[in-house]
Amino acid sequence: MLPSQSIEDSFRHQGMRRRMVEGLRAKGIVNEPVLQAINKVPRHAFMDTAFLEMAYEDRAFPIAADQTISQPYTVAYQTSLLDIKRGDKILEIGTGSGYQACVLLEMGARVFTIERQRELFDKTSKLLAALKYKPKMFFGDGFKGLPVDAPFDKIIITCGAPFIPPLLVQQVKIGGWMVIPLGEKEQRMTIVLRTSEDDFETREFDMFKFVPMLPDKVKNQLK
Repeated sequence: MLPSQSIEDSFRHQGMRRRMVEGLRAKGIVNEPVLQAINKVPRHAFMDTAFLEMAYEDRAFPIAADQTISQPYTVAYQTSLLDIKRGDKILEIGTGSGYQACVLLEMGARVFTIERQRELFDKTSKLLAALKYKPKMFFGDGFKGLPVDAPFDKIIITCGAPFIPPLLVQQVKIGGWMVIPLGEKEQRMTIVLRTSEDDFETREFDMFKFVPMLPDKVKNQLK
C-alpha cells in the first residue's frame, strides 16, 4: 500500500460511486450484475489521492508506468461482453491498476491476471492485498498467456492490440471467447468466439481508445 493512495471507503465515496453507476446506466449499460460489481469496488483506492475528487467521473486517469486506469464506461462495457457466470475462469491481459480484476472478482469469477510492467505489478500486488482482493497475479508477457493454466472460459485484453494474438486465442476453451480492443490508433471492441478446435468467429462492437500494446510485443508476436 503506497502513501499516495487511500483505501478508506467513506459514505461520501459510496455516494459518489452510486452516482457514477447511475451515470453508466444512463449511458446504456444494462447488465445489472456488472453495475452492482462496479458499485462495490472503491475506484478511488486505485488512484493517486490527487485525483480523489475526480475518481468517480467517467474518465481515464494516469497511473504508474505511463499506463491508465480505464474509464468506468469502458470497464463496464468490456465486462458486459464477457457475460460473466459465477465460477468462470478468466484470464486478464494487463493487470494495470487492478481495478478491472476486482470488478471480475466481485462477480464471482476466478481471475488470473498478467502484468508486464514490474513497477505496476509490485504496486498493484500490494494494493490488492490491502483491499483483500485475491486474483492469481503473474508478472510476465501477457500475450503469451498462461498455457499451463489454460483453457480459460474467457479472456479479456485491456490494451489496444493491432491483431488477435495467436498464442492467446488458443487458450480459450471451445465455446468460450476473448474480448479484445482491435486496432492501431483507435480500437474496435471485438469478441473472438472459439467454435471448435480450429474455428473462430469474430463479432465487432463500438470504437474505443486504449493504451497500445508495446511495439516490441507486436514484433515478437509476428516472429
